[in-house]
Amino acid sequence: MPLALLALTISAFAIGTTEFVIVGLVPAIAEQLAISLPSAGLLVSIYALGVAIGAPVLTALSANMPRKLLLVSLMALFTVGNLIAWLSPDYETLIIARLLTGLAHGVFFSVGSTIATSLVPKEKAASAIALMFGGLTVALVTGVPLGTFIGQHFGWRETFLAVSVIGLIALGSSQLLIPRNIPLRAMAGIKQQLRVLTNPRLLMIYAITALGYGGVFTAFTFLAPMMQELAGFSPSAVSLILLGYGISVAIGNIWGGKLADKHGPVAALTFIFAALALLLVVFQLTASVQYAALATVLVMGIFAFANVPGLQVYVVQKAEQSAPGAVDVASGLNIAAFNVGIALGSVVGGQIVSHYGLAQTPWVGALIVLVALLLVIYSGRLDRVARPVLS
Repeated sequence: MPLALLALTISAFAIGTTEFVIVGLVPAIAEQLAISLPSAGLLVSIYALGVAIGAPVLTALSANMPRKLLLVSLMALFTVGNLIAWLSPDYETLIIARLLTGLAHGVFFSVGSTIATSLVPKEKAASAIALMFGGLTVALVTGVPLGTFIGQHFGWRETFLAVSVIGLIALGSSQLLIPRNIPLRAMAGIKQQLRVLTNPRLLMIYAITALGYGGVFTAFTFLAPMMQELAGFSPSAVSLILLGYGISVAIGNIWGGKLADKHGPVAALTFIFAALALLLVVFQLTASVQYAALATVLVMGIFAFANVPGLQVYVVQKAEQSAPGAVDVASGLNIAAFNVGIALGSVVGGQIVSHYGLAQTPWVGALIVLVALLLVIYSGRLDRVARPVLS
């Protein structure tokens, strides 16, 4: 794998840390800025909004910008956003900071995916994407716990200062390691770019992405209270469980890329979603049995993010067939679909918890993942029908 992928991975680590660390900082931010917990929690949604806007819209607007310059500019915007968060005197300024960093996130992962695949042979495409997204999963394992620790002991603003330093390192590595000669894709007109939004095959993949992540996050959003209240673990033990879950996610991300490279994205996604649906059903049965619940969660982590490389490669493949000048836009919309899924899962899970209790979230998540699995199978059949028969 080329060294340029290291720059993408470092950038993904910085972005992943700032995306997820806010969850651990919500109580401190609410207290220090004298706002309610729901208002502080809205900072998560504001970030997701920035991602959803930035991914398709800014990716399209920056289509003619040299790729290296674009990546360096994105990390500069990301760093500035975190510096504003560090200096923010009030809630409104913090909202602006979160929106800016979300915008950078959306463009980075949509463009970064296509850059990663351009750096390696086609048969290594999914592994390259998995390596880049590995920075995101490593952030779950190390960056988020460390950022939360800094926020709890030195103040939440200092967490954003620390992330700004990581952003500067990512900016420098992009400047140093990303080649200047990454070719721009042939740019389509506005009509062809809009075709991405009306292409039924691409819309199907976006639905698969949103539903797949929606199902996982229906349960994952409430994993900590489930492990405490249902499985009977202490708060300190739950922190270690989440660390173990993050390690499983990192392993699964790399494995998912290799699986998609070897067997193709549809076969890989079929297996991963089937396993996820089954594991969520198992979790429904083991959630109240301490060590069985622990084992289920650790295995589930392997599959939770393993679908990312396959989904991104599948989107790129279909976009190259139907809208070759809008591949980056298509990739960006899939990044937006990930965030729609996370929001969907959190909302559905919250409603289930409010009306039926924590114990009912896994089977509902399994049903949502099952719909994603059925769509993958159907999409694979459409691929076989569309494939020309060789005589």
